[in-house]
Amino acid sequence: MKLSLKSSTAVVLATGMLSGPAFADMDAAKAFLDGEIGGLSVLSRAEQEAEMKFFIDAAAPFEGMDIKVVSETIATHQYESEVLAPAFEAITGIKVTHDLIGEGDVVEKLQTQMQSGENIYDAYINDSDLIGTHWRYKQVRNLTDWMAGEGSEVTLPTLDLEDFIGTSFTTGPDGKLYQLPTQQFANLYWFRYDWFNDPKNQEDFKAAFGYDLGVPVNWSAYEDIAEFFTGRDLSHLGVDGEVFGNMDYGKKDPSLGWRYTDAWMSMAGMGDAGEPNGLPVDEWGIRVNENSQPTGSCVARGGATNSPAAVYAVNKAIEWLQKYSPPAAAGMTFSEAGPIPAQGNVAQQMFWYTAFTAATVEPDLPVMNEDGTPKWRMAPSPHGAYWKEGQKIGYQDAGSWTLMESTPVDRAKAAWLYAQFVVSKTVDLKKSDVGLTFIRESTIDSQHFTDRADKLGGLVEFYRSPARVQWSPTGTNVPDYPKLAQLWWQNIGDAMSGAKTAQEALDALCSDQERVLSRLERAGVQGDLGPKLNDEQEADYWFSQPGAPYAKLDNEDETPVTVSYDELIKSWQ
Repeated sequence: MKLSLKSSTAVVLATGMLSGPAFADMDAAKAFLDGEIGGLSVLSRAEQEAEMKFFIDAAAPFEGMDIKVVSETIATHQYESEVLAPAFEAITGIKVTHDLIGEGDVVEKLQTQMQSGENIYDAYINDSDLIGTHWRYKQVRNLTDWMAGEGSEVTLPTLDLEDFIGTSFTTGPDGKLYQLPTQQFANLYWFRYDWFNDPKNQEDFKAAFGYDLGVPVNWSAYEDIAEFFTGRDLSHLGVDGEVFGNMDYGKKDPSLGWRYTDAWMSMAGMGDAGEPNGLPVDEWGIRVNENSQPTGSCVARGGATNSPAAVYAVNKAIEWLQKYSPPAAAGMTFSEAGPIPAQGNVAQQMFWYTAFTAATVEPDLPVMNEDGTPKWRMAPSPHGAYWKEGQKIGYQDAGSWTLMESTPVDRAKAAWLYAQFVVSKTVDLKKSDVGLTFIRESTIDSQHFTDRADKLGGLVEFYRSPARVQWSPTGTNVPDYPKLAQLWWQNIGDAMSGAKTAQEALDALCSDQERVLSRLERAGVQGDLGPKLNDEQEADYWFSQPGAPYAKLDNEDETPVTVSYDELIKSWQ
């Protein structure tokens, strides 16, 4: 039985696990395995108990210690905070306060600790988007050396780094691991499978556009589908109210910046080919040299942030928001817009986070069938006119455990034990069942998720597919995420509001980014890993070079292409 957070906590209470350090033994561990885990683990019971014994023994020197960790507020971290942290205390005697705050607040706290050296938190779950920051500033413990050295005695022998699917995102160019993923989710295409398979809709679409209604492979097809469904009468399917062909958000808010740094421009085809990120030009449009030093953001220095592909990407987002989305969408933030498709009047969304899966499969929603299967599906997002084979096609969030150098060693060790507890093989299958934010291959491949796959709209199939590697977080080209990320929403917001054209807004954005890069270069705070800006050249010079930035296409309207969802799934298998 899948337990809610409240009922899960009740199990913990009923087994006496919140009684404190006196229960820091195998009795508490067994109660946790019996009650909360309940057999939902990829490990045998004996293997689970062996992991629990490790945590009990390794935590002995820290029994009675109070540690503080922090993460953004999503369902997975809520489960960690409300269920796993109390369980960890009961088993080990280490009390964990796991704070849940906004994503921007997490970055602000981390930045303050970096600047002041004050130990605000003993561990952070912060996005792997900061990998370039952490690698250059050297203010976080590199986990490769930590696990082999100071942290060796508190490192779980069965941690099994090879089982994690996201460690390429948290590894620096030096080959060292700087963060350990604890949750991951991708932005994918979401659509109403039932509407797309309706014979009348299929017949009418074919008559209007001359090709089959299906999962759009490119933006031209996405646009046709958005036009087709917006305002369409679907009363023959029992749908009341106005229908829209697109969903997005446009409020001038930090989350608007994530919408774009989270790879909207890479979906258009702005950057270079490469996995997990384009090189030398990444999905932020920042170029680096052969030494991984950022050399520019504007086209004049070989960057692509204000390139024709980037302008195309922003213009399309604005056009679709205005023409095909609910009128309120333009004033919404990420969190406000997320639940809208589940209300039943949206046909498709190109940029939909799988973090919303758990909330979109709740019974009694208009998008759910009576048998518990969804009326919707998720699939790879379509790509824009500038996209080429080998480029990334979307974003994957990887919220990851990070240990700061400013944290005292004993507190870092205790926090590292908690971090490993919540990602352990004993716990991960159950945690993934609650939050649906996969981090381990063994969990994804489990029989449990084979059995549950038809209830999750393509999530399991996507994470088992070879296509998965084309989705990745911000890479190492970004040298100071906290400073640069705040520039995006302010400048993109000017384009979304109409205060500036897309070209004007992106010219301002790339100039703002280069000012930060230039300050870092002059300050020398990142040593020989920091920026080294190129001299400015005419745009044609860079357009004539291989790779990004790319010159403006004569025709940005591609021939639309769609694919059958069921055939797509077969190709993944």
